[in-house]
Amino acid sequence: MEAVRRLQADWRYPTALLCIYGFFSTVKPLEPFLIPYLTGPDKNLTTAQVNNQIFPVWTYSYLSVLVPVFLLTDWLRYKPVVVFQCLSLFTTTAMLLWLRSVAAMQAMQFFYGVVTASEVAYFSYIYSVVDLKRYRKATSYCRSVQLLGYTAGSVLGQLLVSFQLMSYDNILVFTLVLTSIALPVACLLPMPQQSMFFHRRKSGTEGIRTHGDGTVDSTELSQGANVSLEEPREEKVEKEAGEGVDDIEVGARSCSQVLLQLWRDFYQCYSSRQLLYWSVWWAMATCGYNQTVNYVQVLWEHVQPSQNVSIYNGGVEALSNLLSAATVYGIGFVEVRWDQWGELALGGFSGLGAAALFLMTFIGNIWVCYGGYILFKCLYTLLITIAMYQIAADLTTERYALVFGVNNFGALALQTIITSVVVDSSGLGLSIIPQFTIYASYFSLIAVVFSLRGLFTVWRSDRESTAAVQNEPPDCDQHTF
Repeated sequence: MEAVRRLQADWRYPTALLCIYGFFSTVKPLEPFLIPYLTGPDKNLTTAQVNNQIFPVWTYSYLSVLVPVFLLTDWLRYKPVVVFQCLSLFTTTAMLLWLRSVAAMQAMQFFYGVVTASEVAYFSYIYSVVDLKRYRKATSYCRSVQLLGYTAGSVLGQLLVSFQLMSYDNILVFTLVLTSIALPVACLLPMPQQSMFFHRRKSGTEGIRTHGDGTVDSTELSQGANVSLEEPREEKVEKEAGEGVDDIEVGARSCSQVLLQLWRDFYQCYSSRQLLYWSVWWAMATCGYNQTVNYVQVLWEHVQPSQNVSIYNGGVEALSNLLSAATVYGIGFVEVRWDQWGELALGGFSGLGAAALFLMTFIGNIWVCYGGYILFKCLYTLLITIAMYQIAADLTTERYALVFGVNNFGALALQTIITSVVVDSSGLGLSIIPQFTIYASYFSLIAVVFSLRGLFTVWRSDRESTAAVQNEPPDCDQHTF
């Protein structure tokens, strides 16, 4: 019994369980072939029904449940929401397998919105059960395993479809089996004793600024800083040269206290102009990225109907995931002053993404569509990684979830507006080519705005450097006569 307790206390135990859960919950072999499945003889839906009536429900569902799920996740201390996410994923797959009507598929999309909103519990859980110094390693494991799961699912789906080893229905049954493996793993996760907001544990390192990789700022650590979240870091250094502060259990707090604290943190975080600009790009680009990824299969189906020829959607998704991972890995070895050149990079690479979308829309060749999608996905993954690091560099650990959640909520709000106006049948209900023309133009607007902002930032930085050199006193001996 004592050995079991020691095992559960080790950070590797919950991390390993979370990685196993992340893998089996993300292996979805049918996902790259969802449009052929829905529009084929299995469901017999039209492309217009899927595009304009079914898929928009996911966006509305995600937006409506995101904030309640975020607060509920913290109040219930993560694990119950992880289990609930797995049950919702099982429900989504079962509905996709056994139900057929448009209304049933809309209900399926609602549950999938709950699944994606519950993703916050997966990434927040690990920060409540491991030490601060383990954050980077644990996060790396969890994200890598998720990416591996998506890649494995895409490759497996492509093999099963290309060699006709399974029908679409049997692939869904196989997915239910994988989800069934994930459920008991989620139940075995240790229950955290604390959370970010409702069940906080105040310690000597609370409020210490960390770098984007999860390491503590050495200047603050050397001072033994204990910075409050309620006032600026520069004005609230209360302890110096502490040899170690015992944890103090704060206990469960009321919802009003939590909301007030969230508002204070929100105001202080977004008072930084640099963080605000990067967050605006995050929200705008993520909105466009989600719309592109959600509807790209409809575009592929339009360019080359799956009923006529073999399709390679799974292979394209797998390749895009692998190349995106390689791009993110490589950027870690590039030394760039992102505070000076980052905004210009956001504008320039967003422009390349817009060009890829225009090619996908107007060339009308499936291989151009595949190549443009891979390029677009790699560019977005590269830029969002840089944005996450730049935003996290000056945040306390407790504020990560807040700022990242607010940025994603902003992206989802923009996405809801675009979906309701452009996609939904109750709005304009545009077909897929006009839709992607709008998405490409949207990224062109992002590129122009942030390129201009980036040029201004570079010019101002050069001007300040020149002024500093001119004001520097001459390096010569002073003689008094």
